[in-house]
Amino acid sequence: MKHYLLSVVTPAEGEPPSPEALERIMRNVDGFHQELRRAGAWVFAGGLSSPATATVVRATDGETLLTDGPYIEGKEYLGGLCIIKAPDLATALAWGRKAAQAITLPIEVRPFEGEAEG
Repeated sequence: MKHYLLSVVTPAEGEPPSPEALERIMRNVDGFHQELRRAGAWVFAGGLSSPATATVVRATDGETLLTDGPYIEGKEYLGGLCIIKAPDLATALAWGRKAAQAITLPIEVRPFEGEAEG
């Protein structure tokens, strides 16, 4: 088994979904998470606050520097993530498809290095 990261690619600009659409999306995402749990593929999932809430910590010569805001500004940002266990990439991609259908945003599927423990 490997761990895979399912990253939610969120647009930085544009209209957010209506409250009704957001409620439907959140129900779909909850259903997706429940399906992951039933299948034994669930490890962790969570949404992230806006990039404006980020702080970047840099270490240089034993000192650290803190700067407000995201490390990189772009047209999209990491809006949430889900870590799953899957036996292979094909299975992880199938979960990625289900995640994209639930949340209606692009999902990047990426394996972690090495094998999952346990």
